[in-house]
Order: sequence, then C-alpha cells, then structure tokens
Amino acid sequence: MTYFLLGAISMAAAVCGLVFLRYFIRTRDRFFLWFALAFWIEALGRVLFLVSPEVTDDSITGYVLRIVTYGMILLAILQKNLPRRS
Repeated sequence: MTYFLLGAISMAAAVCGLVFLRYFIRTRDRFFLWFALAFWIEALGRVLFLVSPEVTDDSITGYVLRIVTYGMILLAILQKNLPRRS
C-alpha cells in the first residue's frame, strides 16, 4: 500500500508540474516555471524513495529534497511580489 501511495503522490506532483509548465508557456511568467520545477523535483524525490531503500522521509536526502523544493516555491513567491528595480 505504501508503494501505491508513493506512486500516486509522485504522479500527482508530476501532473501539477505539467499544469504549471502549460501556464508558463502561455504567459512566459517565471513564477510558473519555478513551481513546475519544484513539483518535478518533488515527484523525482518520491520515485527515489521507492527505488532506494536507504532514502526515507527521515534521511538527509529527504530533508534536502524538501528544502530545495520549498526554497524554489519561496523564491518564486518572493520574485513575484518584490518590486523590480528600474
């Protein structure tokens, strides 16, 4: 059951990445590109949890993957909301 749920979460994250990629192609807003990349990294991380027995949610790799993905989302939000210099 755990493998099924990890696969479903991975697939859902990959589909979310594709949706954000479609928005990026339509609008050319980097906000959507950052979100697409973050969701794809999250999907790859879940696949890594499936294929590698030493990588778990409590391992360093799991924490680093989450820090990277959440950092990318935070960066996208900050770039979108901070004023641009002219």
